[in-house]
Amino acid sequence: MSRRSHGFLIDVLRQCDYILLGLCLVCSAFGLVMIASATRYMSSMRYVAVQAAATALGVILYILMSSVDLPEMTKKGWKWILIANFVLILLLRTPFGAADDTGNRAWLKFPFLPVMVQPAELVKIGYILLLAKQLDWLKKEKNDLKSMKSMAFLGGHFLVLFGLYYVISSDMGSDLVLLFIFVCMCFVGGVALRWFLLGLGGGAAAFYLLWQEDKIPVYMKNRFIVLFDHDYDTLDTGWHQTRSLLTLGGGKLTGQGLFHGTQTQSAFSASLPARHTDFIFAVIGEELGMLGCLLVLLLLSAVIIRCIYVAVKAATPMETLVCVGVASMLLFQMIANVGMCLFVMPVIGLTLPFFSYGGSSVVALYAAVGLVSSVHSHSLPEWLR
Repeated sequence: MSRRSHGFLIDVLRQCDYILLGLCLVCSAFGLVMIASATRYMSSMRYVAVQAAATALGVILYILMSSVDLPEMTKKGWKWILIANFVLILLLRTPFGAADDTGNRAWLKFPFLPVMVQPAELVKIGYILLLAKQLDWLKKEKNDLKSMKSMAFLGGHFLVLFGLYYVISSDMGSDLVLLFIFVCMCFVGGVALRWFLLGLGGGAAAFYLLWQEDKIPVYMKNRFIVLFDHDYDTLDTGWHQTRSLLTLGGGKLTGQGLFHGTQTQSAFSASLPARHTDFIFAVIGEELGMLGCLLVLLLLSAVIIRCIYVAVKAATPMETLVCVGVASMLLFQMIANVGMCLFVMPVIGLTLPFFSYGGSSVVALYAAVGLVSSVHSHSLPEWLR
């Protein structure tokens, strides 16, 4: 390695937020252990190996993203980010598009890759950057975050992306993440409160009308109904969450012991489904008990709080918004996944950040928090960069 390359590498490494990286790595290490336990009954280490490789790739991306100047990058490259988002979604309609077990066409399967890729994970990052750019431009150039024109500009981009992705993939879970990101970033960005009230009222009215007119797919309606009646369709719609509650309850305070969970280690088809992906939190509850669950929530909360801390210290409003976007993405996925396992929120196919198995998810998460690390490095005095 030349002296110049060595110096560049040292400069890149100096810019990382090692507190944030350390927290994420602790979560990933914890998650790897639980994935190993959740897949032990399969007598295969494939899932652990894939997750470890994805984590290693994610750390490399984290380090590289830490050196990016976000305002400069979005100033020159926002068009390419916008194009990339729509291309990733449209690729789902090509022969590379693939459906998951639920029928959602939300994956890309390339012949040269050993695993499938979920484009929504990358689209979330692109959308955070674009929305931050939009809000910053409206505030600086137009000084207007209240008018109908400004809301049409912000809402139009969101609705096109939201609608296109759902029509192509039927993946409402990822769409809801985009919605939560949109609301949080607009709120912090300074959008007038009346637009949130109008949006809430309009959304509730639209949902009610769609429900009454039977325009919502039956499986989605059933997922809401079962939340209020746990005895409804327990062998189908409520099966996953019923097993999840049973698994969580079996752990009590301290759990049954790592690699010793009754449901987790069972190979029977009637045991906990999706235990290494959507329901990893139930596995943690059974084997490590309520204390293990609290530790998971504490670690993820620490990651989110660190993102918010960096947002407060950011050098520019645009960078603050990027950090808020990443924090809101993590927060919603954590709440949705835990709520799903506790049978208080519908099953929408969202993984627990850093803990659940998923190569695309892990790589994208590290890239996203890498953006926060970049903001942290550019908020330091010049002599510390």
